[in-house]
Amino acid sequence: MAAPESECGGSDGGYRDLGDVRVELDPGSARGGGGGGFAVSFWLYLSSSARPSSVILHQVTMGDANKLPFLALGEGNKLLLFPLTSLHREAPAPATSSYPWTDTTNLSSTSECPLEKWFHIGCEVTENVMRLHVNGDLIAETHLCSLYDEPDHLDNANKISLLGNGSKLDGYIYNIEVSRVLGTIQEQYAKNPPFKLSIDYSSSDGIEEGDDGIWNIVGGKASCRRNFILEVVLINAFGEPVKDKEVVASLVYADNGTVVEKSRDDSEPPLLITCEGLEYPAISKPLPILHGRALFKLKISQLSSKCDNKLFRIQFSTLHHMRRYPFLEAHSKTIRCISRNRTVRPSGSGKRVGSAMADETDMLNNSQGLVNAERVNGRLHSHSNNSVVRFQTPKFSKIEGDGMAKVQVMTNASVRNKHTRKMVVSKEAQNFMGTDSSTSTCDSFDSGSSWSGSDVDDVEAFSDAVVFRYCLDSTYDRSKFLRGAAPTFSKDDLVKLADKVSLYSGCSHHRNQILMSKRLISEGADAWSMISKNNECALWSSAIPVIIKKFMDIGRSVNRGLSKQDLEILRGIAGCGEDIGRDEFDRLWYWLYPVAASLSRDKIKKLWDCTSPRWIEGMITIQEADNALRNSGELLKEPGTFVLRFPTTRSWPHPDAGNLVVTYIGSDNSIHHRLLSLDSSAARAENLQDLLLQEPELSQLGRVDRLPTAILR
Repeated sequence: MAAPESECGGSDGGYRDLGDVRVELDPGSARGGGGGGFAVSFWLYLSSSARPSSVILHQVTMGDANKLPFLALGEGNKLLLFPLTSLHREAPAPATSSYPWTDTTNLSSTSECPLEKWFHIGCEVTENVMRLHVNGDLIAETHLCSLYDEPDHLDNANKISLLGNGSKLDGYIYNIEVSRVLGTIQEQYAKNPPFKLSIDYSSSDGIEEGDDGIWNIVGGKASCRRNFILEVVLINAFGEPVKDKEVVASLVYADNGTVVEKSRDDSEPPLLITCEGLEYPAISKPLPILHGRALFKLKISQLSSKCDNKLFRIQFSTLHHMRRYPFLEAHSKTIRCISRNRTVRPSGSGKRVGSAMADETDMLNNSQGLVNAERVNGRLHSHSNNSVVRFQTPKFSKIEGDGMAKVQVMTNASVRNKHTRKMVVSKEAQNFMGTDSSTSTCDSFDSGSSWSGSDVDDVEAFSDAVVFRYCLDSTYDRSKFLRGAAPTFSKDDLVKLADKVSLYSGCSHHRNQILMSKRLISEGADAWSMISKNNECALWSSAIPVIIKKFMDIGRSVNRGLSKQDLEILRGIAGCGEDIGRDEFDRLWYWLYPVAASLSRDKIKKLWDCTSPRWIEGMITIQEADNALRNSGELLKEPGTFVLRFPTTRSWPHPDAGNLVVTYIGSDNSIHHRLLSLDSSAARAENLQDLLLQEPELSQLGRVDRLPTAILR
């Protein structure tokens, strides 16, 4: 029995188009009842265009031109396995080999085949029995009549070739094997699975989606374009992360997939990637896959208006393959790249309120949730042993910095306050605000200046230029700024910053992240001190008790801490091994603290503490959430079934950090992911049930009533 031609993977590792598959079988080797026989196994990937009546593998007898089905898609896209000609009396005849194969003996799977997803098929054949395996499980078996029992049958039956049907079915086969040993399907299924590239849309940032579902991204010249973030996921067929691979991004046209070329008038490539504060052409800067993921920080320099108003997509693809495969590529949603002149509304004079209303950060830090407070003109307190920075609110502010887009805005602040303002900030905050030679002269430093008592009432803690930069910069740069600013400024100043950022960005979700920054940094420093004991790193095992204690203290939980699975997720977020350093701890902490702060709210806390049934799965990946909504195999549960979880890719100070995501099965029988914002406006809902009802489809599907209302209120 010859080895399959497609078994030799070459540089593409065993991936083959269906049309390139050819396997030689020897029916004579299947004699011997339970002892004889052979097995054919392989991974199969079918495109979304696959429809019933499609033959996957044909069987062709040597010397006979007729192509008969061996493996096909039947009604409901269920697998059908047919007996072998020259071996079984029930084998299909040329006259009965067309769809729907109602008069032909076959084995049928019980569930439909998944599309655009890898699954494993195993076929065991003897002269009296055929078995069909899917993903290592035996799903169908039938007993057949052997042609060898016929008195006029010759023992030297012709060989059979299995041919892939690439002309009518768009699909791919990986690692096809033919074995004379039965009972090895499970073993072959478990080894060397293929992998697939996809985009984790829950991690996207800097993107606006229009009513038509098209993404709007601000691009064009360097002074206008904005960063946006997309994260790709590379996992194998078992949902396990793939490593030692690289992924590259490119800008393509949405209608035909061709690469957007740099025009003669443009000095820059159409798609840029930012790495460590520097910009590179995206096509020349592949990113390594770490823990199955790669985070792309991108900018688009080519506008749709300069390309006949065509729409774009971001195409991600793996390297080191000689040809393109759809499962090794991922395409973003359709993008319209626009040039937007952002107008800025004046912040106004604000309204002074009493200290009880002003101390909003105390309410957050005491884990009592968020309330709406009017904006406060805070007072800035002097601190010793710090550098002093002088700001003058400009009429035209030009911001330039590390990987930062240049933005030109016009404000009315110069009309209101023409005098120079001074404030005390840490070195880290100075770095964010700009200390290099490119910084505007109106944002210059004067280390010899200090506060005087008469200046206090007129101080504006954060200039418009700083607020604008915070609104436009990345999550990483925002955290860098807040790490330096939060310990230095008063609570009132942070409330004012949160108000201005919400006003200028048009997004109130930034408030929570700014207001929690002071306690987050303080608690994080305290936790790291306990873990490290003044060393540069510590054992992960020694960090676990401190992390659990801090989590339960902040979340005010006494019944439910962190499970072993939760800790493994946190370890993956930190990216650490047996040891954990400060940078790795910070990555973990910036994700964990907003989650704990959300759980401290009474309405969410009761839901978290309820473990029978468990209403919040909590710290699970998007893949684990998908699996939780499936029955055995690939069948989804009924529409309206949902899982509540915290997204593992949202970290402080991202505006969605600490919010819940509902993963549910929609009326279209597919899985959807929707963010449930827990900011101050949503927190006014009667309970989490009301919050879920804000998702129209969940409300219409009528499954939200599964939530325990008595617990939530």
